[in-house]
Amino acid sequence: MRDIELMMDDYRLTTAEILYHMPDHPTLLQTYVWQDLDLAPRYPILSRFLTFWQCNLDGALHSVRLGQKEVLIPAQLIHADAELTIH
Repeated sequence: MRDIELMMDDYRLTTAEILYHMPDHPTLLQTYVWQDLDLAPRYPILSRFLTFWQCNLDGALHSVRLGQKEVLIPAQLIHADAELTIH
């Protein structure tokens, strides 16, 4: 139920592609994909995750690329050209 409430408060499905340096081989980059509901443009949940990453994980961040999609959208109205009755 929490997710539906967040979506109604304009939270959107946010996907982040995180590139980071591998701890044992700093010249190599690894990809991590993160996904959660978040609120644009401040992205508080992603910011909290990235802060956790920088404080607790060994792989230094290289870059973060974002994408988002509104999950709950208003219904689209389609007008019918004909109405059929079946008994």
